[in-house]
Amino acid sequence: MNFFDAVFQGIIQGLTEFLPVSSSGHLAICQHITGMQESNLFFSVMLHLGTLAAVLAIYFKLVIKLFSSLVSIIRKMVKRQFKWKEMTGEENLAMMILIGLIPLFLLFLPIPGTDMKLKDVAEKFSLDGYFMVVGLALLGTSVLLFFGNLQRTKIKVVDGKKYRVKPRRRYKIPDALAVGTAQCVAAIFPGLSRSGSTLAVSQMRGIKKQVALDYSFLLGTPAIVAAALLETKDALFSKEGSTNVNFFYVLVGMIVAAVVGFLAIKLFQWLLNTNRMYIFILYTAGVGLIVMVISIIELIAGHNLFTGQPLHF
Repeated sequence: MNFFDAVFQGIIQGLTEFLPVSSSGHLAICQHITGMQESNLFFSVMLHLGTLAAVLAIYFKLVIKLFSSLVSIIRKMVKRQFKWKEMTGEENLAMMILIGLIPLFLLFLPIPGTDMKLKDVAEKFSLDGYFMVVGLALLGTSVLLFFGNLQRTKIKVVDGKKYRVKPRRRYKIPDALAVGTAQCVAAIFPGLSRSGSTLAVSQMRGIKKQVALDYSFLLGTPAIVAAALLETKDALFSKEGSTNVNFFYVLVGMIVAAVVGFLAIKLFQWLLNTNRMYIFILYTAGVGLIVMVISIIELIAGHNLFTGQPLHF
């Protein structure tokens, strides 16, 4: 690794972690083109922490309020004074984030007949023989964003009269579970954007778009922390670990990922508020179609078009 590699990987991590284009999908595409399947786990952990810093920089005050709300809820429960219907907005959001994280535990379910868990399927789908899965998942991201974008003006007909339904600001338990399930599925399929799918599902559930975006980023924060912890464990017990790591390059990658991630969140917020989500809808659809065409050609030829190597399954 050199300075430019660190900067490049930091940019890719910061952009794709938050924009609805799928960081795992773009990583799979890069690996497919270059033939490089291995990455330094320690460096990957640090990049995740860089993107986490970007989220905290933007939502720092809200995160503090959410922690305070959780403490308040616990105190009320201990004193038997907690009432679900009397929760404040921050208490409701904190509870909905906790509920939205529940589906992630499905990732640790074993797959019958194998020694794999559900979360291991993502690594399997990243192999070049399953390149078509990446294309299909990117197309799935485009479809989800499209239907989520349609919910801007929801009309309800009552007694023959049309009424414009105002989007909700508060999540309910079914909303949180639906969005959490979308995040879980996105973790399995490289190419299915986590931020894009959770945002779209929230909008389809009738949630106000800015509230949906904030919830998407906040719900993803524990997932980023969990990924960093798992990769840290793998790095500590891996033969590669943090060996041959230039810590200056690691710091550069972290800083770039944090700065680019911060700007990516701001860009996402602006594009959503100005109704320009069609940019991501068209982009993911275009890249998905290209990947599908390449995958079909490779399956017929029996080898990777870029590296010339036989396909791995």
